[in-house]
This record gives sequence, C-alpha cells and structure tokens, in this order.
Amino acid sequence: MLARWRAKAREVLRALGPGVTTGAADDDPSGIATYSVVGAQFGTGFLWASWVTFPLMGAVQMMCARVGMVTGMGLAGALREKFPRALVALIALALLIANVINIAADLSGMADSAQMLGGGSSHVWVWVFGLGICVATVWLRYHQIANALKWLALALLAYVATAFLVTHDWPAVLKATALPSLPHGSAAWAALVALLGTTISPYLFFWQAGQEVEEEKAKGRLMLISRKGATAAELHDRRIDIGAGAFFSNVVMFFVILTTAMTLHEHGITSINTTRDAAQALKPLASNGAYLLYTLGLVGTGLLAIPTLAGSAAYAFAETFDWAHGLDERFRNAGAFYGVFILATVAGAALDEFNVDPIKALYWSAIVNGLLAPFLLVALLLVATDARIMDGQTSSLLSRWVVVITTVLMFGAAVGMFVF
Repeated sequence: MLARWRAKAREVLRALGPGVTTGAADDDPSGIATYSVVGAQFGTGFLWASWVTFPLMGAVQMMCARVGMVTGMGLAGALREKFPRALVALIALALLIANVINIAADLSGMADSAQMLGGGSSHVWVWVFGLGICVATVWLRYHQIANALKWLALALLAYVATAFLVTHDWPAVLKATALPSLPHGSAAWAALVALLGTTISPYLFFWQAGQEVEEEKAKGRLMLISRKGATAAELHDRRIDIGAGAFFSNVVMFFVILTTAMTLHEHGITSINTTRDAAQALKPLASNGAYLLYTLGLVGTGLLAIPTLAGSAAYAFAETFDWAHGLDERFRNAGAFYGVFILATVAGAALDEFNVDPIKALYWSAIVNGLLAPFLLVALLLVATDARIMDGQTSSLLSRWVVVITTVLMFGAAVGMFVF
C-alpha cells in the first residue's frame, strides 16, 4: 500500500508543470484583493464559490492546454485558423487593455506591501518591480523563468497559514462552505462576477496554451509539424498538472475569503479602500504574524502573476501577426514579442502615477475579466471542437459540457449584476 502511494506521489510530482504555474498565477494581487473585498463585505457567504469554480477552472484550462498541445500553436494562433485575423487582433487588443489595468493594480498592491515591509515610496517600488520583471524576462531563458514561477507559487501558502491563525469556529465555516446561496442585490452579483473573472481569467487561457508550446520547444520540437498532436500519456499528465493547479488556486481563494471574513467582517469592517487597509486591519484583529504573511504573499503572488499577464498579451499579439516569439528567443530575434511584454508592464506602472485606488482597480479589473471571459470561452469552444483544427483530437464531450456550463454561468452572473 505504501509503495503504491509513493509511486502515485512520484507520478503527480513528475506531471507538475505549466498547470501549477497557471493555477498559482490566478491568485495574483488582483485575486487576493477581490477575495479580501468579498470576505470583508459578505463574510463567509461566498466560501461555496471555491469548490464550484474548481472544476470549471480545471475544465477551461485543460481545454486551452489541449489546444496548445494538439495544434502546436498558442491560443491566438489556433483562433486564427477559425476566425478572421481582424477579429483575433481585436481580442488581443482587448486582452492587452484588460491586462494593463490588471498589471497596474497588481504593481500598486505589491508596492504598498513592500512599503509596509521595508519602507520607501510606493511609487518607487512600482517601477522597481515593473522594470525588474521586464529585465528578468528578457535576460532569463524559459526553463529558468518556469522554475522561478513554480517556486514563487509557494508564496500562496502564506494565506493558508494566515487563515488557520485567525479561524476558530470551523463547524460554522464548513456549513457556509457546503450550502451555496444565490446572490442578493447588485453588489453581491458583482462580487460573483469578480470571483468568476479572477478565477477564470482570459489571460490564463492564452498563457496556458502558450506554455504548452514553450514546453514542446524546450524538448527540441522547434518546427510546427513536430509539435502537432499529443499522446494519451501527455494528456494524462497535463490533467494531473492542471487539476493540481486549479485545486491549489481555489484552496487559496477559500482561505483568503475565510481570513478576511473571520477578522474584518466579524469586527464590522466591511469596506476596504486600499491593500494597506486590508493588511493593517489584520494586525489588531489577528496578529503580527497574520499581517506579515498576508503582506509577503501579495509581493510573491505579484512576482508570479505579472510575467503571466504581460506574457499572455505578448503571445496573443505575436501569434496574431506571425511574429517570432517565445521566452527562449533572444531579444534581437523576437523584439516585437518582448516589446509587447515591456509595453504592458511599463504602461501598468505608468498608470499607477495617476494614483489609482489599488483595491478598486484590483476589484474592477476582476469584473472586466468576468465580462470578457464568456465571449472568449465561446471562441475557445468553437476551436476545441473543430476536428480540422484539432486534427481529430477534439475535447471530450464531458469537457465541452463543463465549459458550456461555465460560459452560461459567467454570462448569467454578468446579466445578474446589471439587472439586479
């Protein structure tokens, strides 16, 4: 029995890769702030969302991974096989705009956290983080970046530890988790849209498919024809990888909502104006340990997520316009690809000079993603079920139905936000 468990553990660890990185990047400062706002405003009322979004996120990311693995192209490249270039370019532009807002919000949250931890001006920290990420991405190779992102995923454990420091009534928590309830009022519907948008985010679709191509190139499959198709074993490993990443991501969502519900909401603090407010409020209500873990986690998750945000926009544009691209390419060979990456990051940093409210920007960037994602999911479904594009390896019927349900749910939440 023990030997079988060890063999299973080795199989899981061997399979871990882009899915774990993508799942962890989902819990960026935008996500952490969104979960914090929801926990402070609604208490434990949305804890159930963590287990509802887990299979939805896993199915969507697996469909994106399958597109990348089977076609040998990123998502934008596959979309071009189905739709006019002009439409795909419009999608890439919308993605870039949403990601710049997200990057600005993430950098702002990180800068506030760094200022609380080490002092200095938050405006200076924004540029330190932004420019540092740009230099590291251009300078390092893919395997170095991928390994760094995997280790940065451990920063998310800070939120799990924080929740255990502040939670005492676990029976009530389990009850709130097990019993879903429909939102009441526009604020609650907006919260659901934000939770869906920050969990099932458009940039993750492009990043997941793009990383599959990077993995293939790292194995020496540089020509498109050599990357086409995926074996049953490769797809099996990726399901394990993505399942672990999606589970990890939603566990973190659960514990961040729980932390702020047990501290801020229980003490009547239902409105958070800045990431500084969220972190500092934990000090008197919980402990210095909870405060430090929450703040350190924001910096770590930002370092993980911003390359993903900027990189997904760069992949989308490069694949749309047939530019040389890839994190293993030198700058002189893929200048346009890296140019979009740098543009997205620098534009996000510049946006912070307008003193954008971090929490509002983080929260509304999640809502923007929640409104954009269902339209992109329709396009993804059309590609993933096209036998010609997928060379006969289309997504399974179960996968299609889960993604259809996800799309309907996201459209419904968006309508609910505006109607109710």
